[in-house]
Amino acid sequence: MTTKSRAKKFLENLNDGPLTIGDLLCSIREGEELSMAAFAEKLGISRSHLNDIEKGRKPVSLQKAAEYAQVLGYSEQQFIRLAIQDLLARNDLEEYEVDLIKRKDA
Repeated sequence: MTTKSRAKKFLENLNDGPLTIGDLLCSIREGEELSMAAFAEKLGISRSHLNDIEKGRKPVSLQKAAEYAQVLGYSEQQFIRLAIQDLLARNDLEEYEVDLIKRKDA
């Protein structure tokens, strides 16, 4: 099992289910010991919007997922993958799993 797989499993166990982009943002925010207001400001969104994302009430667009990854210094691929996975779950298609591969010519 790769380190990435172990980390994903660990976070899924903490969250009692599949990792979502909201869970990831919440984990990063808490890991950086930032308030919701400070983290929202860093992302360029309101505190209430961040709260809705973290609680799974609002989806994150693919473009915003990539933007958040850039701002926070994380993998765009991982953020986009989680945003797509969230869209699948919102459409009752949890049986599908996304594996994103960046084209070499991009």
